Amino acid sequence: MRITLTLLALLGLGAHLRADVVPAPLFTDNAVLQREKPVPVWGKAAPGEKVTVTFAGQTVATTADASGRWSVTLAALPARHEGSDLVIRGDNTLTLANVVVGEVWIASGQSNMAWNVKKTYDQALSIPASARLPLIRHIKIRRTVAEAPADTVAIEGAAWQVAGPETTGGFTAVGYYFAKDIHEVTGVPVGIIGSNWSGSLIEGWIDSDSLHPSNGAPFRAVHERWAKALADYPEAKARHAAAVAAWKQERDAAKAAGLPFAKRQPRGPRGPGSSSTPSGLYNAMIHPLVPYALRGAIWYQGESNIGRHSEYRELFPAMIAGWRSKFGQGDFPFYWVQLANHGSPAGIHWALLREAQTQTLALPATGQAVILDIGNSRNIHPGNKQDVGRRLARLALNRTYGVVMPDSGPVFAKVERADAGLRVSFTETAGGLIAPLNELYGFELAGEDKVFKPAEARIEGDTVLVTSADVPAPVTVRYAWRDAPVAGLFNREGLPAVPFQRRL
Repeated sequence: MRITLTLLALLGLGAHLRADVVPAPLFTDNAVLQREKPVPVWGKAAPGEKVTVTFAGQTVATTADASGRWSVTLAALPARHEGSDLVIRGDNTLTLANVVVGEVWIASGQSNMAWNVKKTYDQALSIPASARLPLIRHIKIRRTVAEAPADTVAIEGAAWQVAGPETTGGFTAVGYYFAKDIHEVTGVPVGIIGSNWSGSLIEGWIDSDSLHPSNGAPFRAVHERWAKALADYPEAKARHAAAVAAWKQERDAAKAAGLPFAKRQPRGPRGPGSSSTPSGLYNAMIHPLVPYALRGAIWYQGESNIGRHSEYRELFPAMIAGWRSKFGQGDFPFYWVQLANHGSPAGIHWALLREAQTQTLALPATGQAVILDIGNSRNIHPGNKQDVGRRLARLALNRTYGVVMPDSGPVFAKVERADAGLRVSFTETAGGLIAPLNELYGFELAGEDKVFKPAEARIEGDTVLVTSADVPAPVTVRYAWRDAPVAGLFNREGLPAVPFQRRL
């Protein structure tokens, strides 16, 4: 892209000096356009200015409206590996270089999606090796909050980045490993739009229509909680300032004494302009992406909503449905990561949030990657993001791209009474159930008293017989129903079973 366009992109879509024609910030050098779908291209110009867009043998024209907005749509394109110029002409001419056509995915959520490649355990190998993968591209949306849907979006680095030793370290790790597998199997370019924020709540990512209080009690609870946070903010801000001052004194005293100091600085309260703003992240970081043509979205979030699983059951599907409605591209594929094992072996709050995620599979064109076996109970940010990305890629390859392969671990099918206990049947066994640890951990039984006891479990074909001498008349069985369970049951593809709790 010519220097004039780069400068304009840095200034923002609406800050052009001479009303020159300017594309939306997603359209830069090295961009990836979605194949096999109509491709909208839009931007700003002087009101009434004639604009033409030329790419891959197509030229389409339009006139900027009274507000200066213009939009054209390129007809669906096949995959295009060789970078080409996308030329936009108005009173000025702009050339976007090295534009390819392939698969585009949004990668969103909180810190485990934001976690970049340079922080992963295998970064020393992955980053240099990315030199051979220039058809994997990444664009990072700057962390921003907006009270209302924004017209434009801020881009970190102002442009799409081509994978390589100098750039890949900054890519979302889950998104990169997902893209790598998709690219290596399909052979087409893959673009990842990284729009994520560490520590964010799901309500920040839901559009205001889908989050409206009239949609039900969980939605009203979000707004009531936020109203209280705003009312309490001045006092909370003062308390935080005092806590930070005390923290600095402790830090300085430790430094003066030559002592180590590992205590973290107190976190600020949630308030105006924070990522907790209902719909604030959608408004600033998702809405301005509409109507960019894409294949689908991958999602890794939920840690910040622990303890509010009953809300999440309704908020999560509402968010997915809202995104699909706003983008206007049908029920595009939406695949997510179920929360990893973390925290206490005795707690169940994470298990309940996982259940809410699993229930969202009722929506069409969705899928869930279970990672109980690759998390870290003591680290909320496990370093193995490669396998996380690969499991998401399995879902996409099997369900979106038609590459037949197992993409899920064993899934609960039914429970029946057996002479000695309960028999659980599974689907998605991929040739059979296995217990890599030899002993089959993680099963519990309860009777009518609802008191769960650890149970013995034995694989019999595509079923598991679950018994416990402490529960002679079981009516409920559950598996991996803890914050940090041991994943004991897998299929022969090496994929872990989906946690569940079921009553006869």
